Amino acid sequence: MEGKKIEPTRMTPEVYLGHEGIIKFRGRSISEDSKGFFDEVNSWIDKYLNSPADTTTVEFGLEYFNSASAKQIIIILKKLTLLTQRQKKLTVKWFYEEGDEDILEKGEYFSSVLNHRFNFIKIGHTE
Repeated sequence: MEGKKIEPTRMTPEVYLGHEGIIKFRGRSISEDSKGFFDEVNSWIDKYLNSPADTTTVEFGLEYFNSASAKQIIIILKKLTLLTQRQKKLTVKWFYEEGDEDILEKGEYFSSVLNHRFNFIKIGHTE
């Protein structure tokens, strides 16, 4: 299975989908057609789940995302949490800027809904 990289736009995040078990989301996700954008990501993840790495690490470094994107993120994470039922390891790293309580709370909410522990990583505020 081949990895995939999706370049960011003003409305969509950079996405790295690595066959070696590294999945990254960076930037903003504010597209009106979040489902359309994430269809490609979901398709790749469905294939990845057929032959996953022993350890999968998902990193979210999103500075902002809308509610349509949040729905897609939950769908992706639900799929990936199935790995733990197959004796595979799933690590979710949730990056948030110091002082950005909104992004932190969204990550905490996702962690609780999915009943999967996230690693919350505070990054320095850049101005």
